[in-house]
Amino acid sequence: MTREEKSQYIEDLASKLSETGVFYLTDTAGLTVETVNQLREKCFKGNIELRVVKNTLLKKAMDSIEGTDYEELYGVLAGPTAIMFSEVGNAPAKLIKDFRKKNDKPLIKGAFIEESIYTGDENLEFLSAIKSKEELIGEIVGLLQSPAKNVISGLKSGGSTIAGLIKTLSERSEA
Repeated sequence: MTREEKSQYIEDLASKLSETGVFYLTDTAGLTVETVNQLREKCFKGNIELRVVKNTLLKKAMDSIEGTDYEELYGVLAGPTAIMFSEVGNAPAKLIKDFRKKNDKPLIKGAFIEESIYTGDENLEFLSAIKSKEELIGEIVGLLQSPAKNVISGLKSGGSTIAGLIKTLSERSEA
């Protein structure tokens, strides 16, 4: 790779890092070509971009981005590294968790999710449990709707109770 190609690669990678609020650094070393292709296919279906990157070029790309500090991730940039870009914070973790039911890798080296940095594979459970923005909005809407639904339900049931009492009283007075 020439200097110009490296420079262009670093620029492209820096652009992708700054555009995407979520990326995971993983270790896929030791996986067979067939297994990596299965992982790539799952990533494609899950709308996750998987790239194998050179650690030195990734570090340079991270350094070139102003306003974001990736320093905590520098310690995990050793050995083979694959980067997973996603729009949803927990999608790569869920995919890795599911993929590891049959394989022992990929391992999570680190993750950057909306300004937060996580390092180490021990965070897999936590990262897969993080709720996406859409899930949180759905829960909030559900919580906000709940009191209104209870009031409406109470009014409906109360109205039928009152109507039943009036009907019963009117039938008594006729008899």
